[in-house]
Amino acid sequence: MSATLNAGKTRAALRTSARISGELLLVLVATGVALWLLGRMWSVIWPLIVGLLLTTLTWPATRWLRRRGLRPAVAASLVTVLFLLVGAGTVALIAVPVASEAGELGDGVVQGVQKLREWAEGPPLNIDDAQIAGAFDAATARLQDSAGSIATTAVTGVSTVFSGLVTAVLALFLMFFFLKDGPRFLPWLRRQLPGRLADDVPAVAARCWDTLGAFVRSQALVGLIDAVLIGLGLWILDVPLVLPLAVLTFVSAFVPIIGALFAGLVAVLIALVSNGLMDAVLVLVLIVVVQQLEGNVFQPMIQSRGLGLHAAVVLLAVTLGGSLAGIVGSLLAVPVAALVAVVWNYLREQLSDPPRPPAPDTPAA
Repeated sequence: MSATLNAGKTRAALRTSARISGELLLVLVATGVALWLLGRMWSVIWPLIVGLLLTTLTWPATRWLRRRGLRPAVAASLVTVLFLLVGAGTVALIAVPVASEAGELGDGVVQGVQKLREWAEGPPLNIDDAQIAGAFDAATARLQDSAGSIATTAVTGVSTVFSGLVTAVLALFLMFFFLKDGPRFLPWLRRQLPGRLADDVPAVAARCWDTLGAFVRSQALVGLIDAVLIGLGLWILDVPLVLPLAVLTFVSAFVPIIGALFAGLVAVLIALVSNGLMDAVLVLVLIVVVQQLEGNVFQPMIQSRGLGLHAAVVLLAVTLGGSLAGIVGSLLAVPVAALVAVVWNYLREQLSDPPRPPAPDTPAA
């Protein structure tokens, strides 16, 4: 005889499911409202984010100067001026040559794609030219459909440049104030909050700061090592556009997994067009070796504490960030995911029961 459902247990399960669904709906609505507010305030939030990222890079030097007896304002001023000088030197020595060769870099990528198309038409793949042409025609049609938005972007280019300059200036001023007054923020925040929030919010903020700083500094150092090694290999193989490719490698390091694939693909295509198939294969081997060294040697040595994120989570975060906010979303996806993980782990710690003491050993009878 089959068991019958208990009416009381069924009603209790339905009530529990309804309550949980309602609470989840409220959380989703609150999250949506928070994201909408962030979008409305993005002109202020974006300089704040850039200023925080710059502060994580420059804070170790400021802390070192302050420990040597310099006043906070003097230390912050020296580091800010030094950062401006380094930035101006980078623009003069790297960005200008890279910008002058950007057109050549794009042409090389196009020619590399064309060579891959010709190779795919031959053995052993023997892909029908109609299939390849159809894919190219679809891409061309999509570009043509986007011509209006491209023209609009070109017309508003001056506004975009001006907005970028305003963002950079605001971020530099915010960086200076963060370097000068940053250590006083958490005590001030603790005094403004009531009850338990005075302990929880500063604790979470301190953990988020440590995680963000570790991510930015480690990614910058790993990206620099990758750029030097790959640039040196490309120079030995006499591949053109070494400097733009090295800069692209460094920048792409801030977009884990996808950035490395993109930079490597561009380098292989340039080598294929300029030097032929053999050098393209050697460049591919070089990039694979460097990426393996990065994942198994550089990052474990440089990152004393990992972000605690699985590779699949990183990949999904980058994909979601790129689909929601383009390049900016891809750049911010991993640190945002890491900060969400920090908050989640803190909540788990606060909501978990303390570990039970081990039971005493019972004497043998």
